[in-house]
Amino acid sequence: MAQLRVPGPTPCPPEVLQAMGWPMINHRGPEFKKMLYEVTEELQQVFQTKNDLYILTGSGTGGLEAAVVNVLSPGDKILSVSIGVFGDRWANIARTFGADVVSLNFEWGKAADPEAVADAIKENQDIKAVLVTHNETSTGVTNDLESISKVVKNAGKLLIVDAISSLSSIDLPVDKWGCDVVVTGSQKGWMVPPGLAMASISPEGWKAFEKAKMPRFYWDFGKAKSYLEKGENPWTPAVSVVFGLSVALKMMLKDGIQEIYARQARIGQMTRDGVKALGLSIFADEKYASNTVTAVAIPEGVDAKKLRQLMQSEHGIVLAGGQQHLDGKIFRIGHLGLVTEDEIRELLAALKETLPKAGFAGAK
Repeated sequence: MAQLRVPGPTPCPPEVLQAMGWPMINHRGPEFKKMLYEVTEELQQVFQTKNDLYILTGSGTGGLEAAVVNVLSPGDKILSVSIGVFGDRWANIARTFGADVVSLNFEWGKAADPEAVADAIKENQDIKAVLVTHNETSTGVTNDLESISKVVKNAGKLLIVDAISSLSSIDLPVDKWGCDVVVTGSQKGWMVPPGLAMASISPEGWKAFEKAKMPRFYWDFGKAKSYLEKGENPWTPAVSVVFGLSVALKMMLKDGIQEIYARQARIGQMTRDGVKALGLSIFADEKYASNTVTAVAIPEGVDAKKLRQLMQSEHGIVLAGGQQHLDGKIFRIGHLGLVTEDEIRELLAALKETLPKAGFAGAK
């Protein structure tokens, strides 16, 4: 396979994969304790936070469940700001545990309007928290989280952020923006295989935790806190993935996180410009187009499934399709984590060759 260009899992550097083959160690021994403290401190640097931060064993969705059950009680009213599949999923998680969810849904391909968020909070003064997806991979849109955070914090509400596909790739200064709970996942821009969710929690988040009554056991931040104090996880961690994360973080910090964000912006723009040069259209509102995934509208007459099949069989390039009602209407190019400009050039050249075979007659 030449290129895995989906929004996650993402390609991993050889150094990370090699680290995952290190001999197993005692997850309650001194070697892992030292590594856990180091990795946690390095994660705080990338999160740009002094808040408590925990490494959880599970997928990003598990991290989102953890965010909900640790700060909310059944019956709590929350505002769910959704711009796609993953925003909707998070709202459903909250409903499953008994939250009273007020949905603020925006057209897929558009970003959330901070003024609409402010209006929704005014209309629902009794809401406790706001759920926001920073970067929606199903549509290729990045929300203006800075503006949304000002609205939410000025109203005195908890801000809970899904940063699974943004943190480590798109600038998100957690403390500066007042984010109370922030969740990300190892399989995205962190260049590590799936298996870890990472979550930060603010002092305000801890106050909410003390009152929260939703059921929790595996995803208990209180247990994570007490165990980290002695250099452990409450449950058996994905030790090999932590090995990989320890190497990936050192690579990222050596590069510099601001340089990583700048590189992601360059590659995102290069991808969008290249796609448009082929006569295709970007699905997302380009003002808010993501620098980690580009969603491309399928032109009339093009067989989306055939296009993706040919890209893989003839060029070894794996693209993502559309989800739910966007199935067959868009394809998505993941360009987060380990990705180079040369790889994007190769992808665009392959697209140019493949599109006519899938029914594309060219730009009109």
